[in-house]
Amino acid sequence: MFLLRWPVFKKQIEKLQSLYAFAAENLGLATSPPYLALSSNANYVNGVNFASGGAGVSNATNKDQCLSFDKQIDYFSSVYASLVRSLGQQQTATHLAKSLFVITIGSNDIIHYAKFESANNPSSQQFVDTLIQSLTGQLQRLYNLGARKLFFLGTGPVGCCPSLRELSSTRDCSAVANNVSVRYNAAAASLLKDMAVRHSDLHYALFDASAALLRYINQPEAYGFTVVKAACCGLDMNAKIGCTPLSFYCTNRTSHIFWDFYHPTETTARMLTRTAFDGSAPLIFPVNVRQLSSI
Repeated sequence: MFLLRWPVFKKQIEKLQSLYAFAAENLGLATSPPYLALSSNANYVNGVNFASGGAGVSNATNKDQCLSFDKQIDYFSSVYASLVRSLGQQQTATHLAKSLFVITIGSNDIIHYAKFESANNPSSQQFVDTLIQSLTGQLQRLYNLGARKLFFLGTGPVGCCPSLRELSSTRDCSAVANNVSVRYNAAAASLLKDMAVRHSDLHYALFDASAALLRYINQPEAYGFTVVKAACCGLDMNAKIGCTPLSFYCTNRTSHIFWDFYHPTETTARMLTRTAFDGSAPLIFPVNVRQLSSI
């Protein structure tokens, strides 16, 4: 989660230049500093980055390896208290109402489900229902703490990332993961719509990253890509092991959709950002990010 300043409150780790970094660039803002790198008397007025790689909606996802979304909101609650002490209640509320909260969460939950749980656990719909139940409380907490503008990035077609393709002998996308992603994005859209009905001062832009990225995957040449299945960086091009200083790199990263076994390349992220900022439904709705920022 990122808070942009205005502010941007961010949830998601950056890989190369991430979509979040390009979002800040499009708004003429600096990227927000990581919360845990700041001193206890830091000035949070210009935004904070709560990113944690591997985090999920569920506290069980990659437990003890990252900061869950709930924990990130706990940290934001501390930031909120600090802002109230320095600005006062009313000025803090006004400031946060103008701020942009960038939220991308859910992919790690889906990857974990597809890899380790789908064979023995409840149906994909039951899994999504459980995630959305948690997400409902999390977004309500953010609203209660002053969030009024949400840029919510839906999960991508995570079944097509190199890590999950590696599980298939044919290197096809994981249908299980992609099905869950579609269901999760649809449920998140309904959740945000319902919240906006209940809270007339809440505004949001929801980016269907799954549909956007599938356009590149299904018609790569039309978007300037030549490599769809392999990662640019990793030990072997299927990235069985993640991107490290000892890894091999592709010779032309602009030709790849994926940078490592999970994350898009800088080229892909920049293209997705353009769509989120200046695109329209059904990929970004009910408004795009540029329109949201001007509300």
